[in-house]
Amino acid sequence: MKQKPPLSFWQIWNMSFGFFGIQFGFALQNANVSRIFETLGANIEDIPILWIAAPVTGLIIQPIIGHLSDNTWGKLGRRRPYFLFGAILASLALIIMPNSPVLWVAAGMLWIMDASINVSMEPFRAFVGDMLPSKQRTVGFGMQSFFIGTGAVIASALPYVLTNWFDISNTSIGNTIPDSVKWSFYFGAIVFMAAIIWTVVKSKEYSPEELESFESNESKIEKSIVRKSNNTKYNMIGGISLVTGLVLSFLFYFLNYEKELYILSFGLIAFGLIEFYGGLLYKQKKENGFLEVITAFNDMPKTMVQLAFVQFFSWFALFAMWIYSTAGVTSHIYDMKADAEMINQLEVNLSQFSTIEGDEQIHNIQTELDNYKLKLQKSSSVSLSMKVVKFYLSGSEFLDAEITERMKHIESEYNTGADWVGVGFAVYNGAAAILAFFLMFLARVTNRKITHALALVVGGISLASIYFISNPDLVLIPFIGIGLAWASILAMPYAILTGSLPTNKMGTYMGIFNFFIVIPQILAASLLGFFIKELFGGQAIFALILGGISMIVASILVVFVKDND
Repeated sequence: MKQKPPLSFWQIWNMSFGFFGIQFGFALQNANVSRIFETLGANIEDIPILWIAAPVTGLIIQPIIGHLSDNTWGKLGRRRPYFLFGAILASLALIIMPNSPVLWVAAGMLWIMDASINVSMEPFRAFVGDMLPSKQRTVGFGMQSFFIGTGAVIASALPYVLTNWFDISNTSIGNTIPDSVKWSFYFGAIVFMAAIIWTVVKSKEYSPEELESFESNESKIEKSIVRKSNNTKYNMIGGISLVTGLVLSFLFYFLNYEKELYILSFGLIAFGLIEFYGGLLYKQKKENGFLEVITAFNDMPKTMVQLAFVQFFSWFALFAMWIYSTAGVTSHIYDMKADAEMINQLEVNLSQFSTIEGDEQIHNIQTELDNYKLKLQKSSSVSLSMKVVKFYLSGSEFLDAEITERMKHIESEYNTGADWVGVGFAVYNGAAAILAFFLMFLARVTNRKITHALALVVGGISLASIYFISNPDLVLIPFIGIGLAWASILAMPYAILTGSLPTNKMGTYMGIFNFFIVIPQILAASLLGFFIKELFGGQAIFALILGGISMIVASILVVFVKDND
């Protein structure tokens, strides 16, 4: 049997270059969407539920795209049509997103943008498995990490650069998005499209016949995946999931828990019903793509199951960081504080706003002020949310000059801090781009498991350490350690995984593997808002500590993973 020939450095470079554009768009989303939501009036504890579009979209889209790309062949090949189609949609979404007039439009555009990015991104993972022999896969995924880091470092810093180098405003009037963010998204749309076109034009794919001839290891891998799924297994998994979801739903209802928690329970119910449907199709011997995906999920290789737990805790940490870095850093380190006297004065002024604002908005602001007064019983000051700041600045004629200036100062501090978080995101992505090559070397002299475990430990400690920093300049240091973990998360699990997967189902399994990125994100969206409100006293910085702990747990679990190559 023929072996896949090794590719040259520039061939690997060209086939990976599209990830520069994908991550450019993804980084703009990660660094700025929470800021957009807050600017449009979202409460801090509501931000995770608004972010739920991203993981839910990935959960649905990636296995579908993976299965379709496994069974596609045309003039552009097997994976490249999906690169191009996703890039077109994502570029349009990047242009529309920062012009969202209200919160629900922004949430909807996040859904569309993330779906489009997923269409391009999922086949890229399978592309490496298709094109590279086993000995080059670590290099292939490492090259993807390099371009992910390079694209993200520029995109994350772009609003800061536009403001401080080109004097484009980072503030806005009312509930509108700053010009620095808008122009960053426009530029991102161009970069996304250009990078994908480069890979589509400069890369080729093996034909189905060529892939069939590279069967040196595939038959062995295929045979190692034991087919255990049967009607009983579908029904057992479906029954456990359905009952657990129903019990949790009733528990959340009777205990009057937050609505975000229903995402978890309803998700379990939906999964249970999907398994039951899979069992029905199996019993009726109706073979189709849906049954193939469900069967592949139930019969995952052992290595994939072990990596699933590592991915779960790794991506829970990342999602906590992406959602709460802006709120955590700005409220914990920057001067956004108000004392009891200021809160009392704001409450007095609130009645005057009833002439220009609706009753519901007045009620929401009063609830915020009541929460601040409760916190002030244990603290001398509280950090104001941008929702409250924007509300009062919209009617600054009702405020005295001192409070108006204080509100403007807090708004400026928030935007400065949000820009600096963007720089921090640029640092961790830049560190990932550079350290990706170090990780390739470390994996050669040790192994992929040790490399990944060490990177996750460093990342977890770094993320949690932000709590102990009071100087904004020092915030950038932990992001270097986070960058090491990020580079490893983007490369090592996939390099380990591809050695246990058959090429003819690489896209399907890569799509399923994405479940273990998406599920912790859904869980984070369900729980983090609840934790912030009920356990952390509204302090977003504690979500970063929780994320750091989660990443360290992931590092321990790496030890138990079997690496077949």
